[in-house]
Amino acid sequence: MGRAATKSLAVTGFSDGASYALSLGLTNGDLFTHVMAFSPGFMAPAAYSGKPPVFVSHGTRDEVLPINRCSRRIVPQLEHAGYEVRYREFDGPHTVPEPVAREALEWFTGGQAAKA
Repeated sequence: MGRAATKSLAVTGFSDGASYALSLGLTNGDLFTHVMAFSPGFMAPAAYSGKPPVFVSHGTRDEVLPINRCSRRIVPQLEHAGYEVRYREFDGPHTVPEPVAREALEWFTGGQAAKA
């Protein structure tokens, strides 16, 4: 018998959805293997469970959820709590640029997305 395939399950979102993804993913870190948050505004987990790795991105010219009030506060909090975080700032507004989305997918799949 071969090894059983490892299953991955991510929670992800953009803007308010990113805030919810962080909150839900950290609360249920024993269920989700990865958390991806594109331009989050906040995080408010009910509790912390597990330690899923986290991908966060944010535009430096975001006028909807300004980076200084949001990701530049959230990411250090995550790191201080012991989470592995990949953080990408980009020169842009409140959006998810294609290269950032591609990087997040590669991060989640461990490079397997590029081979598909």
